[in-house]
Amino acid sequence: MTPKPSSPHSEVFDIAVIGGGIVGAAIARELSGHKVSVALLDARDDVGDGTSKANTAILHTGFDAKPGTLESRLVARGYHLLSAYAKATGIPVEPTGAVLVAWNDEELAALPELKTKAEANGYEHSQMIDAEAVYRLLPDLGEGVLGGLTVPDESIICTWTTNLALATDAKQRGTTVLLDHRVTGTDQDGETTTLHTSAGDVRARWVVNAAGLGADHIDRLFGHDRFTVTPRRGELFVFDKLTRPMVNKIVLPVPTSRGKGVLISPTIYGNVMLGPTAEDLEDRTNTGTSEDGFDFLLTKGERLMPRLLTEEVTASYAGLRAAIDRSDYLIEASPEQRYLLVGGIRSTGLTAGIAIAEHCRTVLEEAGLVLHARADLPDPPQMPNIGEATQRPYQDAELIARDPAYGKIVCFCERVTEGEIRDAFHAPLPARSLEGLRRRTRAMNGRCQGFFCGAAVQAERDKHQPDGDTACCTSRYKDSE
Repeated sequence: MTPKPSSPHSEVFDIAVIGGGIVGAAIARELSGHKVSVALLDARDDVGDGTSKANTAILHTGFDAKPGTLESRLVARGYHLLSAYAKATGIPVEPTGAVLVAWNDEELAALPELKTKAEANGYEHSQMIDAEAVYRLLPDLGEGVLGGLTVPDESIICTWTTNLALATDAKQRGTTVLLDHRVTGTDQDGETTTLHTSAGDVRARWVVNAAGLGADHIDRLFGHDRFTVTPRRGELFVFDKLTRPMVNKIVLPVPTSRGKGVLISPTIYGNVMLGPTAEDLEDRTNTGTSEDGFDFLLTKGERLMPRLLTEEVTASYAGLRAAIDRSDYLIEASPEQRYLLVGGIRSTGLTAGIAIAEHCRTVLEEAGLVLHARADLPDPPQMPNIGEATQRPYQDAELIARDPAYGKIVCFCERVTEGEIRDAFHAPLPARSLEGLRRRTRAMNGRCQGFFCGAAVQAERDKHQPDGDTACCTSRYKDSE
């Protein structure tokens, strides 16, 4: 038998949070605002490398959630919490607004009910508009629009920076971030749970399961059989930045029972996105794109905005959502095990994450966890801007005068500088791979997809991580260490 690797962490943490996506990072951040020790475990080599990295990146008002559900309440609160947090940390957000577009009589007839649902969720700003008004807002839509419903407060956001900000904040508050720690088993001895992981054992008095696609597997390790995750693949096209003038608002379909359907949305990086598909799979690692998915998106795009399909596609990608056989979030505590399940958090988890963390804190306290708020919290981290709506480093003459590295462009498609790449490798949670670098800087995300800049980016990585060293040091990320 192969011996289990020994863990360098001999302490018993008060709380271990499994899953370093947006929800897990938000929970770790919330709990580490109290006088407890927290560990954040993730199976991968970076935070936000699972479901959280590949979604439609919309900051939702929660207008279309089912009224009275936990999801509707937490999305509505999360919208305000994340909006404020984005301002405090510099997470890129653009308040574009959205329009639900009706293409047939059935969809048109559904719009008044959606407006009523929005009002039941506390959202009062939606307005019914006719086809002429829809085309005034979105003149490049295809023929056949019958009417629409405006949602003026929907926004686009950088999901990558959101995840990184929450995890960085948690770390600066004292959370121990344990990457490459895939949980493979559990043992309980009195008030302590031992999590057996691929990098050694981690012990904690309480465990929070925010493992996303793997949440049902972790739940079964604790002896439960409450739900099953079905990975739902969503494929998307990202169009060239020249298409952005066509789409200045999010174009939403009238939702169905399977999801929100295919949308067209501007992105925070200056592109336009078409998707996602919704295909249930068995393989929880299958994030590959497919011929059928492409055909489906091309057919939908031809109906929604034919002119868009005459432009170049910069990239295509797929993400997996953790669909479950429940119509609401599944957040349940097992006080006798000192264990909390946070499952079934769909794409709305981006918006709701901070509110979910608040709710989890309350549930844990009701289950017996004693928490005392800290008075010595550090300021939230100031994140590098990778959005197009505000000034980026290559445009900042004062910054370049202080440090010329911010004036030396390495990735020309996305205007990423040497200074930004250096910072990403020396941040509190540094990039540990080129994929991690993409999510922190946009390097290699543009038209050439790294064909032109790939060698130069790799050279920068070798310069700053010659031995794979990811130790933290000071950088343009503002921290309190």
